[in-house]
Amino acid sequence: MYQEIIDKIKPEMEKVLNFLRKKLTEVRAGRASPALVENIIVDCFGQRLPLKQLAAISLVGSRQIFIQPWDKSYIEAIEKAISQSNLKVSSSADKEGIRINLPTLTEDAKEDLLKVVSVIKEAAKRTIRHWREEAWSEIQAGSKKGEISEDDKYRAKNKLQELIDEYNEKVDDAAERKINEVKEG
Repeated sequence: MYQEIIDKIKPEMEKVLNFLRKKLTEVRAGRASPALVENIIVDCFGQRLPLKQLAAISLVGSRQIFIQPWDKSYIEAIEKAISQSNLKVSSSADKEGIRINLPTLTEDAKEDLLKVVSVIKEAAKRTIRHWREEAWSEIQAGSKKGEISEDDKYRAKNKLQELIDEYNEKVDDAAERKINEVKEG
């Protein structure tokens, strides 16, 4: 029975990991990436849409992003959304689209980005701890009801901790990769 409880939180752990990876792609390292801008919300004709639904996003070299709207009337709204985003970059528009040039990161900017990565990592670990507590409470409740033996309760605790350690390690690895990208950028 305890294995069912542990298996039940595995998909939640995967969601945490996927969310972490998504958030980390939004953190600017030294290189340009479509992920930096694709989820910027644009107010366009009374709707709020992610940029990726309004334009093609491509890279021009390692430090420039080119945004080519499906409809040229979107250019002004897209440019406004970029200027209001937390990217802190300038853009230039012409009749074809919008170019974003990413300057090299200063040491202060790198430190700020490393703090952001740390916050994202800690949020993921906090969520993992939450799921561990949920599962452990359920296991203890099963033990009190006599559905889980005392031996199985401790086996469950060990298996649960193995799962938690595995996902914490995955979180650390993903964050470490982003930290290295930022430091190199």
